[in-house]
Parts: sequence; structure tokens; C-alpha cells
Amino acid sequence: MTADATNGDATEGDAAKGFDLARLLAERGGERYDLHARHLNHQLPRMLRTIGFDKVYERAEGAYFWDSEGRDYLDMLAGFGVMGLGRHHPVVRKALHDVLDASLADLTRFDCPPLPGLLAERLLAHAPHLDRVFFGNSGTEAVETALKFARYATGRPRVLYCAHAFHGLTVGSLSVNGEDGFRDGFAPLLPDTAVPLGDLERLERELERGDVAALVIEPIQGKGVHEAPPGYLRAAQELLHRHKALLIADEVQTGMGRTGAFFAHQHESGVEPDLVCVAKALSGGYVPVGATLGKDWIFKKVYSSMDRVLVHSASFGSNAQAMAAGLAVLSVMEDEQIVANAHRTGELLRSRLAALVDTYELLHEVRGRGLMIGIEFGRPKSLGLRSRWTMLQAARKGLFAQMVVVPLLQKHRILTQVSGDHLEVIKLIPPLIIGEPEVDRFVTAFSAVMDDAHAGGGLMWDFGRTLVKQAVGGR
Repeated sequence: MTADATNGDATEGDAAKGFDLARLLAERGGERYDLHARHLNHQLPRMLRTIGFDKVYERAEGAYFWDSEGRDYLDMLAGFGVMGLGRHHPVVRKALHDVLDASLADLTRFDCPPLPGLLAERLLAHAPHLDRVFFGNSGTEAVETALKFARYATGRPRVLYCAHAFHGLTVGSLSVNGEDGFRDGFAPLLPDTAVPLGDLERLERELERGDVAALVIEPIQGKGVHEAPPGYLRAAQELLHRHKALLIADEVQTGMGRTGAFFAHQHESGVEPDLVCVAKALSGGYVPVGATLGKDWIFKKVYSSMDRVLVHSASFGSNAQAMAAGLAVLSVMEDEQIVANAHRTGELLRSRLAALVDTYELLHEVRGRGLMIGIEFGRPKSLGLRSRWTMLQAARKGLFAQMVVVPLLQKHRILTQVSGDHLEVIKLIPPLIIGEPEVDRFVTAFSAVMDDAHAGGGLMWDFGRTLVKQAVGGR
């Protein structure tokens, strides 16, 4: 801002200069959907308008959003798991204010600041069989790091992954993505191989070829919420080690307390992955961060000499803001017993939903652990409902689940989403801070939506016909 030459006061014209976030949002915030349509992914606003999700949220706190009219919305999605502590947790906010106010000499690249070491120490305390951490900026970067480290440490090219897995969308992680819809058009990818989740015989056949570096696996798959069968992770680990290959646990979504244990692989005794990928909730919902935890010998093989000191690095990895957020998140998790709450509240929510399976013939199964729950719908028995179900399935599998998601938002102000394309599954991954009031609200609303669906008419099935037209028209 310039000053008047005579009295040093700011001139009237200067009032409009400089960056003013509040003013910018006040002036242009109403253009949000048009701006996305013009300058970003143009299909996003189109999709949101089609399913009636084009809401305008003004603020958020904890497990809730509020719109411009002051109505609250319960968040059962948590930004696909990023908001483990809910939105704007005061401890994480304060940590970020503090680290900015400290004016640290950050990212000099040629020093060893304390915050990355302190965060690594705190993370490794939850995985005592692991020794070192690499910090990147996202879940897909954490997976990319694990793939590179496994290949280099073993000297082998091929990584196995499970059918229907999701590990990210950059080229390396896309190579171990189990869904063709994400992979189509991006070949050639890396020479990796899918194996069925839980199939130890197929895993062993692939290992016997002698070129496998690792198996990368989600202890509970995000797509569909499918858990590895009991004993599978331990048996797979033994097979991998017998064939001198590594076990990579992708805990980007399942880690940080989501399943009622700090890491989901800890539900099975004796499972000690060689590499573990972490992200999402570690950020506190503010600063992107990813972490790859691994065994000492793997890191020492990758960084085998001073010549290789930067052989794998990230420009923004270990930045002070991300490290401060991560430290604050781990502190809150301990102080507020977040893992125990996820276990307790998750069991309450899952059991109350599972009790509805015998009540609603369209409800097929409720599964999951902690606050990672899948609600699967299936073919009903009664003729009237079966004909409507068949109509939806013929148009596009997954439409019924979308029909449930929409009234949950429109009528009951609860944000959820389907668990994946062409799946009749809704995945619940709410903030880990929710309690019995949120469980009551969701179960009551879900029961009301199911009542409408089983009544066989009304707005829900009218919306279903709209979805059918959209699906058929999009072919």
C-alpha cells in the first residue's frame, strides 16, 4: 500500500489493493459452480447438479456443515477419510497458527529440522517393528514410495495387488489399481499383476515365478468395504518372506484409528508389514501429507551412500506446516482417545444397521470395522420391488445406492456417497469424533429412506427413473 506524499496516510484508491480473502469470497464466492465449469473439471458441477448435490456450504466444524440458511448437515464422508478429527479441530488450528508465527527456516533442503524427526518418532511408536519414515505429500505418493523402495530393495520388478484395490491415481499407484475404469486409456503401466483378495494359492503361484518384489494390500478395501479374510494377511506375509518378497500395507484410508485400531493390520496377530503407507487423517484436514514407514534395512539399501542421499525426495515433503499438523493430530488422538471412540461408536453404528437387514429386503449386508462401514443392497424378493430393481440394474449397476444417497442429503441433510462405481454399496467413513447422537440421527434417517424405498412409489423411485434416463442417455 502506498502513502500520500503529504501526510503519510493511505490513499482512497489503495483500499482496493492487496489480497483480501474475505472480500474475494464475498465478491466471487457465488460463482463457485460456474468457475469450476469454466476452469476445472467441467464434469464435476454437471454431476453434482444431476444428483442434487450442488449445495452451498458456508462453514464447517467437527462432524457438521452449515449452509447459508443456517441448516446443519451431518458429514458421514469426512472428505473420503481426510477429516478424521472432523473439521477445524482447535488443537490442530492452534498448531498451524503457532508454526506460521514461528517463522521457521523451512525447506532449506540442507539442514535437519526437528519437526520431521519428532513426527517420525511419534508415528513409529504405533508400529514398533518399523524403523524409518519418508514424508511426502499424499497417499498416492506414499504408495509410490513403497513401490520404488520394494523394487530397489529386492531387485525385482513386479508388484502384486488385489482385484478391486485402490491405491491412488499416479502412474505407479495406478499400476496396482484393481479397477479398469481408472486404468483405461492410461497404458502402458508398470508390469504388475492382480490376484484375488484372500486367494493364497494364486499368490503362491505368482511368487514361484521369482520376480515379485511385493504384495501391496489394503487390510480393508475402500471400494466395497471388503476385509481380507481372517488369517490371510499373516499367511500372505509368511509366503512373501519365504520367497524373499515384501508385504506393503496401504493404510492411507484404514490407518490412523479408522477401524478401531491405530492400523487396520493390527487386528490380526503377528502381521508386521515391511512397508506401511499413511496419509489422509494425518493431515488434520489442513496440510497434505503422506508417510511411508519401513524397516531399517530397506531404507539403508535405498539410501546406500552419500551419492544416493537424494535418490528419492519430495520438494514439499517434511514441510513445517504438515509436520506440525501431524504432531497435533497424534496428540489429539491420544488425549481424546480417538481410536477407542472409533471402535466403540463404530460397533454401535454397525450393530444398529445390521439389525435392519431382516426388516428391509433391499438391504443385503452391513460389514466393516470401526468407523469404516459398508451398507450393501441386493435383489429383493417381492415382485413389485424386484421389477423396479431389475429396471435399475439393466440401466446401470449402482443406481439404487445412489437413490439412497440423494434423499439422505436432500431430506435428512446427511452427506454420504456410494463406495465405488457400479457398486450397490454405501460406505460410511465419518469423522472419528462422532458419538451416539450422530449414530441416532443416521440410523433414523436411513430407516426413513428404506421405508420410502419399500413403499414402492413416491419421489425416491421417480428420481430412480431420472437416473435411468441419465444412464441410458450417457451410453
